[in-house]
Amino acid sequence: MFARTPRLLLRPGWAEDAPALSRAIADRQVVRHLTTAPWPYRLADAEAHLAAPRDPVLPSFLVFARTDGPPQLIGSCGLGRRASGRVELGYWIARAQWGRGYATEAGRALVEIAATLGLPALGASHFLDNPASGRVLERLGFVSTGLIAPRFSCARGEEAPARLLRLDLAAAEKVEALAA
Repeated sequence: MFARTPRLLLRPGWAEDAPALSRAIADRQVVRHLTTAPWPYRLADAEAHLAAPRDPVLPSFLVFARTDGPPQLIGSCGLGRRASGRVELGYWIARAQWGRGYATEAGRALVEIAATLGLPALGASHFLDNPASGRVLERLGFVSTGLIAPRFSCARGEEAPARLLRLDLAAAEKVEALAA
């Protein structure tokens, strides 16, 4: 599965993407806000991530900025299933690209894919010390569940409090149908 937005190309990662992935994510300020990425993040970590089995239904993408030349790897996004069965949206964008709206643009594409897949809702979370990520999720229509829960951060080596959010895709679809 691939997705294209006005400025981005979202596609699965391939083994040959490992060097670009390790360069893009090799920033402690980025990795500390993720749950599964280790710090330091090395080429071997990128290779292992790209070789890991994926859910055949839920997309996992690398995010590329479309340029006049070759696309530039600037992040990653995807849908993942938690142990509870809930599907969550996750993403990261390289720090040099922060503040350009890329996370919101990639997130919108994922929300559209989730709706197309017939998912009734999406979950998401962000560490409390990363309020910018919360603002991205709110722009995508996610609302706070009112819950704060500990989430383990591999890079931090410990749990940190995270705000839990939810997007009801079934309700959004009903609103769109009424407006049409």
